[in-house]
Amino acid sequence: MRIALLGLGEAGSAIAADLVAAGADVRGYDPAVPAPPGVAPRGSEADAVRDADLVLSVNSGHDALTALANARPALRPGTIWADLNTASPALKASLVDAAGEAVPVVDVALMAPVPGRGVRTPMLAAGPAAERYAGIMAGLGAVVTVQPGPVGAAIARKLLRSVFYKGLAAAVVEALAAAEAAGCADWLRADIGADLAGFDEHTVDRLVDGSHRHARRRAEEMAAATEQLALLGVPPRISAAARDLLADLRDHPAG
Repeated sequence: MRIALLGLGEAGSAIAADLVAAGADVRGYDPAVPAPPGVAPRGSEADAVRDADLVLSVNSGHDALTALANARPALRPGTIWADLNTASPALKASLVDAAGEAVPVVDVALMAPVPGRGVRTPMLAAGPAAERYAGIMAGLGAVVTVQPGPVGAAIARKLLRSVFYKGLAAAVVEALAAAEAAGCADWLRADIGADLAGFDEHTVDRLVDGSHRHARRRAEEMAAATEQLALLGVPPRISAAARDLLADLRDHPAG
């Protein structure tokens, strides 16, 4: 299996190393990062893909379309173009038009951090060639779940999940910054850790139902918290957003 890997940063290099260890013939291109051991360096996107059966685009959402445009003249009919970047569903869908009918595009969403997992990072794949991609990658040690639907369906699910995971992380960062300013960061860190450890299958229902049922009181609470953060010199970005969402639930209880 000849695989071209475009983007040899932290994620790309980790995946490339595992593919080489699994016996794949890997060539790679990155304008800023040298190819890791075992990966044949190529001088451009087009040079990297010219003899590949599968292309893994692991650069960035900003560069996803450019990478395909640069590689397209050298892509052979039937070569699978798998986009592993985090981008909007619309951008992923635009890759299909850019690739043309002869080059099947697979939308791949990496569902966990790549460092420490490499090619074994759980993947969600969508598009007409997703089953083929899953079969190829499974033989090289990957765990791929096929998401029914067009290109864009996999990343759409990841981004919805990102609202929770990245939003939770942002809330913790903001809360701890305020606690540091207030002189009680150790207490709050331990308190948050204990609460997170107590999450179970009923937590989501409790969070949603409680936010709707107690929207008025919680909106007032977050308004007070927003004022407190401002006084502590911490920009209340997440606190203000929570205040506004709860106020909206209060004012539109059926929403």
